[in-house]
Amino acid sequence: MTFSFWESSISATMSDERAETAKWDPAFTRQITDWVGPLIRRYFRADVRGMDSLPDSDGALVVSNHSGGMLTPDVMVFAPAFYERFGFDRPLYTLAHYGVFIGPLGDLLRRAGVIEATRDNAADALRSGAVVLVFPGGDYDSYRPTLTANKVDFAGRTGYVRTALEADVPIVPVVSIGAQETQMFLARGDSIARRIGLTRARMEILPVSIGFPFGLSVIFPPNLPLPSKIVTQVLEPIDIVARFGDDPDIDEVDQYVRATMQTALDELARKRRFPVLG
Repeated sequence: MTFSFWESSISATMSDERAETAKWDPAFTRQITDWVGPLIRRYFRADVRGMDSLPDSDGALVVSNHSGGMLTPDVMVFAPAFYERFGFDRPLYTLAHYGVFIGPLGDLLRRAGVIEATRDNAADALRSGAVVLVFPGGDYDSYRPTLTANKVDFAGRTGYVRTALEADVPIVPVVSIGAQETQMFLARGDSIARRIGLTRARMEILPVSIGFPFGLSVIFPPNLPLPSKIVTQVLEPIDIVARFGDDPDIDEVDQYVRATMQTALDELARKRRFPVLG
């Protein structure tokens, strides 16, 4: 399951859909967190740092790089640390591509705080005082080649900046390292996807990877992730208006956010001694 904010369009019906954030079930989320959280923490030796940087109250847009391909562990690494810090009275919503809600899995995801990535849903969640997690780079970022594993790449998507501005909330950058080592990512296959017309079906990439147990994979079958050590760092909040003024240049803000994240990710990479082992 992979996450992206800017790949989806605004929902047509908003009466019931606008209440999507109300489908979050704290008791169900606690069950998932208590069961899956320890497994993920042990398997990936997850180390989440800097949770105190998140505002204690009010809304915040957490903006993170995305790693690990189809079976990305990003959310299941970050969410247990969030709830350990803030408890289950404060929801964490994760914006996801509409495709992950197809079938019965959709209801379960919504109960766990995963909501369709529309501006209205994001605004509703942020204005309610919740924390919203977004991966602007989406699949494009999570399938970045192994040779560029430590590069922050949002594929030019800047809508997250407008969302934070419209909701009047800070951006909290987060960087993570290790999940891109769970298999070897050879190529995104974006040029191939364009050439054979997959973009008409809203498939922008045709990723090629090598892993365990299937070896070579072109999207399917998805290989199981290796137990790579994952380190996640929460950075200081960015108050857009305070730093850039009342009418900020969106591209300038985006460039600053990505540069801040890249500096932090480079620092994590310098401290990492071995691939997978950490």
